Amino acid sequence: MNPEKVVFGFFIVLSLTLNFGFFIGEIDNPDHHHVYELFAVVIVNLIATILKFGDRSQMGAVLLATSLAAMIQLIAATLVWTFAVHISQTGLTPVVMASIVSLSGGAMLANVISVILLIIETVMLRR
Repeated sequence: MNPEKVVFGFFIVLSLTLNFGFFIGEIDNPDHHHVYELFAVVIVNLIATILKFGDRSQMGAVLLATSLAAMIQLIAATLVWTFAVHISQTGLTPVVMASIVSLSGGAMLANVISVILLIIETVMLRR
């Protein structure tokens, strides 16, 4: 067993599961989506993105692209949350929360693609 592959797979799957945990719930209800969950999703996705920089294969390039897409979505969600709460003082209205959750849903889709690609790569691996 390759410990590097274990860590790589762990962070890819963890980023998906954390993102799913944040995404699930009523889309416009701030009580169903906690700021620390979003923070954890951003941090774990960042770690997964950094780990993907080492792979120089075509599959590695596609995995990196999905991770970068997820990071852009998550950073946008974080910026919307920060702007709504700390800059504009509008707070977490249902419209703002729906935007944040929708952005995290886009990141979750990118993470699903990443996990599917990881599974495909694992199945195609020959010893």
